[in-house]
Amino acid sequence: MTPPIFDELIGQPDAVATLSRAVEAADAIVRGEVPDASAQQAMTHAWLFTGPPGSGRSVAARTFAAALQCPDGGCGNCQACHTALAGTHADVRFVVPEGLSIAVGEMRALVLRAASSPTQGRWQVLLVEDADRLTEAAGNALLKAVEEPPPRTVFLLCTPSTHPDDISVTIRSRCRVVPLRQPPADAIAAVLHRRDGIDEATAAWAAAASQGHVGRAGRLARDPQARTRRDAVLAVPRRLTGIGAAFDAASALIEAAEAEAAASVAEIDAKERSALETALGAGGTGKGAAGAVRGSAGQLKDLERRQKSRATRAQRDSLDRALVDLAGFYRDVLVHSFDAGVGPIHGDVDELAGTAAGKWAPESTLRRLESVLECRVAIEANVKPRIAIEAMMLALWRG
Repeated sequence: MTPPIFDELIGQPDAVATLSRAVEAADAIVRGEVPDASAQQAMTHAWLFTGPPGSGRSVAARTFAAALQCPDGGCGNCQACHTALAGTHADVRFVVPEGLSIAVGEMRALVLRAASSPTQGRWQVLLVEDADRLTEAAGNALLKAVEEPPPRTVFLLCTPSTHPDDISVTIRSRCRVVPLRQPPADAIAAVLHRRDGIDEATAAWAAAASQGHVGRAGRLARDPQARTRRDAVLAVPRRLTGIGAAFDAASALIEAAEAEAAASVAEIDAKERSALETALGAGGTGKGAAGAVRGSAGQLKDLERRQKSRATRAQRDSLDRALVDLAGFYRDVLVHSFDAGVGPIHGDVDELAGTAAGKWAPESTLRRLESVLECRVAIEANVKPRIAIEAMMLALWRG
């Protein structure tokens, strides 16, 4: 029987089956039973969740962590399930990179904590989202723990792929891989309609426009500002009427990404600063409180550094989403050029894609698509976003 908590995994039947068997074996181990050989093979101490953005890597890891802690194997309703999913369970440690990388100091501290015995008698879980952002030193710190795992400790890692650029070969060899695929649009639409109450037409449109990204589909369906930002991105091909217009379009795209990133981190930044100032004695009276505030400059500066790094990561993520939308438009133009007989990604601007197909040669459209993909790679390789975006806009204008 599939645990109810895995209903959150959309369009991933193979992964759900693998994780369900592991939960059964893990429960037998916790109860002190000796599972049979097949059950012993079903559960291991290190797991690697791979798949394209939006496929549900972190959702799979979080639901698996909750199912391991649940006395009923993942009911989805008990306190263990709720706290594990919310990130407040005492035996589940989350590593979610706030900046461009995960530092060795942070990883060493978390590995040390994960080595302790579970406080509630089940499993100690260390979940690393975006493990592809581990620095070399951080990866080595994690590798040592994975090679010599403490009893009843489970490591859950999430990366785009098993390629050495994403995860070291040595860590990969110690993990069981759970590959996730891009969920089909109809499965995403069905969940948006059933779970979130989105009308069928909007759900179908959002599922297609998200290009298999479950979280983005939900935002497009519910958030008017997300739809407005997407509309601005899809208007870029019409704006490229000259060199000046190309640079203007680049500036507009970057400014929109900066605004979206600032909005996404503003609330958490304010909460973190307020909490730190309170902990350091802000608002207190007396000599002790005054001295604590005077000595807090270093800690506040460190917080500002981490928040700046998180804002940079948020800006790049926002830019990447815009580039994925733009690539989808040029893909739709190619579909029209070759009369491919498949549905469009951006159905609401399909007429514009058809018009563009009548004006551009297929090889010109393909060059434009490649320039968008090359821009994504350049930004991921730490090329300054403005330089990469301006170069892309000029390539799109030239065709």
